[in-house]
Amino acid sequence: MTSPSSSSSSDFNLNLPERAFSAGAAAFLSAIIVNPLDVAKIRLQAQAAGVPYQNVNSTCNFVTKTMLEDARCFPSCNRSILGEPACTPQSSQYKGTFDVFQKIIRQEGFARLWRGTNASLALSVPTVGIYMPCYDIFRNYMEEYSSQNAPTMTPYVPLVAGSVARSLACISCYPVELARTRMQAYKEQHGTKLPGVWKTLVGVVNADTNTKKLQSPYRSFRFLWTGLGAQLSRDVPFSAVCWATLEPVRRSLLGMSGNETSLISVLGANFTAGVVAGSLAGAFTCPLDVAKTRRQIEKDHARALTMTTRQTLVEIWRDGGIKGLFTGVGPRVARAGPSVGIVVSFYEVVKYVLHNRRHSSADKDDMV
Repeated sequence: MTSPSSSSSSDFNLNLPERAFSAGAAAFLSAIIVNPLDVAKIRLQAQAAGVPYQNVNSTCNFVTKTMLEDARCFPSCNRSILGEPACTPQSSQYKGTFDVFQKIIRQEGFARLWRGTNASLALSVPTVGIYMPCYDIFRNYMEEYSSQNAPTMTPYVPLVAGSVARSLACISCYPVELARTRMQAYKEQHGTKLPGVWKTLVGVVNADTNTKKLQSPYRSFRFLWTGLGAQLSRDVPFSAVCWATLEPVRRSLLGMSGNETSLISVLGANFTAGVVAGSLAGAFTCPLDVAKTRRQIEKDHARALTMTTRQTLVEIWRDGGIKGLFTGVGPRVARAGPSVGIVVSFYEVVKYVLHNRRHSSADKDDMV
């Protein structure tokens, strides 16, 4: 069973629906696996932005016996000599990735690590379904054009194709990204259920519009794209760095197997290249990710409409310095590397299987 040469690792002869199916399946798998890291990253970044992470009942006022016996009310409060809970602000503060995991499990339940998974799936499947096929199409077209007219520009094709494809996908699906960030940023208080994707988006559109500046329906609808600039400022460089790194690494690894490739070599080369490229791009764009989160959770709607990514980055630097700019870099890198590896490898494997199944069917028809 043969496949295209290693120099054209993604040039399988598939139509757009088949490419979209491959990408959507890859996004579905990735979204479920890495969602807890997404929650940890956003909680750390939201905490740095000023979101309070304290339980409703952790003020130690009006404490009942039932509340004291409920470990979710006072999971990390010490008891004083008189038996009253001695709560401190630090008891509800997140100190790192594993601390986020521990406190979410203890205070909100294990399932809350997958808070926003519905939004992640609603976002990832169409986003990647647009992103990956468009990247393939743009890259193939640009490579063909540059090889004939500007050979020196060929190495930059993945960078440009990735940036354009990511921009198109981000703009198309951004409101769901906004809902996911808001859903993951806020914790479920004792006895209070947080809204889902639809109610979160309705809440954004129906936000408090007391000032005349925000009275028009257009401005209310515009809230659904709050922070789009920051999202593009993060995702476009991410895609540029990611694809500029991934393509040469992938082609180098596939080149080791010669012109004959197998399912294992396609999976291994793409997953390894994806992890390397995703981790590097995730670390490089972390400050822009912090700015994106801060803009998306901004509740002052008048301020949200006037904020810029540059102003947000300056504000983060002023408040927390270099440490503030790289808040959540651990879970971001831990999420980005495997996520890119899973999406790219699964996408290429499904393409590979569909491609070879088509050729097998064609060979059987020829024999008949």
